[in-house]
Amino acid sequence: MPETTICRPDECLAEDWLGFLGHRWNALLLWHLSGGPKRYSELQARLPRISPKVLTERLAGMTRRDLVRREETNVYPREVTYALTPRGEGLRGILSDLYDWAAVEDFADAGADTGADTGADAGK
Repeated sequence: MPETTICRPDECLAEDWLGFLGHRWNALLLWHLSGGPKRYSELQARLPRISPKVLTERLAGMTRRDLVRREETNVYPREVTYALTPRGEGLRGILSDLYDWAAVEDFADAGADTGADTGADAGK
């Protein structure tokens, strides 16, 4: 196994990204977009517990980080789709590895906190 470098939090380049991916909904949205462009309504259907406000905020934040591209058509009715940028595509392998790992590990049997919704904070 390769040696792990320990860094101070203010020097760790991955800390910001780990925090971003660990933020509620971000990794799930990126995962769903890794399958190709999606309309807003498709994302909302795939994540029914996310509120429209939070979905909009998360997509805007990912657009600012150049992970997601928002595309509009100039026809009526206007259609808006979201897709991963090349930078967002770079996370595909990490998300796929995480998905594969999670498919093998069973947190329910291990008694770990899965962070699953309890209903009280479903839209956050």
